[in-house]
Amino acid sequence: MLLFSKTFRRLIAAVVLTVLGIIVWTAGQVWWTARQDHHPRSDAIVVLGASQFNGRPSAVFKARLDHAKRLYDEGVAPRIVTLGGGAPGDRVTEAQAGAAYLRDRGAEDVVPIGIGRDTLQSLRALDAERRWQSVVIVTDPWHSLRARRMARDLGLRAETSPARSGPAVATRETQARYVARETAAYLYYRVFRRSSDRGPNAV
Repeated sequence: MLLFSKTFRRLIAAVVLTVLGIIVWTAGQVWWTARQDHHPRSDAIVVLGASQFNGRPSAVFKARLDHAKRLYDEGVAPRIVTLGGGAPGDRVTEAQAGAAYLRDRGAEDVVPIGIGRDTLQSLRALDAERRWQSVVIVTDPWHSLRARRMARDLGLRAETSPARSGPAVATRETQARYVARETAAYLYYRVFRRSSDRGPNAV
């Protein structure tokens, strides 16, 4: 009985250490990917949606859109695709709000795809278009790993170029909170193949 008890405790300890190891490794991957910027010549720059207010992008969304415009001006891709649906009652979708913002700032080829209430749904809507094979995804740094994984799982040749301004990178406390959240969200996706985002304004 004593031997069984020791074996059981060792088994539990091994499981706990394994789980902790996976969590720490994933957090490290979220952190590392957040600091990478890969924007090879591609078919499209893809901006993941965030909150908008009656057509006015939130500060988080503006940071993504401004970064996408810089990549567009550098010739990374001939077009920008904005993603993101809307909540019931919204007059415009996140994609439409983002497209209008970019057009007002001189982007000539902007394609809004206003379908999807979370990251995975939005990327599936992008994939359903079957018009672009290689994409550079623009989102917050901490969201990059999960967004890239989802896009690649859909068969897209995806890289990420994160926006490094705005509320998502404002303070170290904010950054730590996002890393923790994205670590959990990434693991959730890998296990269940579902997005853990909630609502149309989730990142």
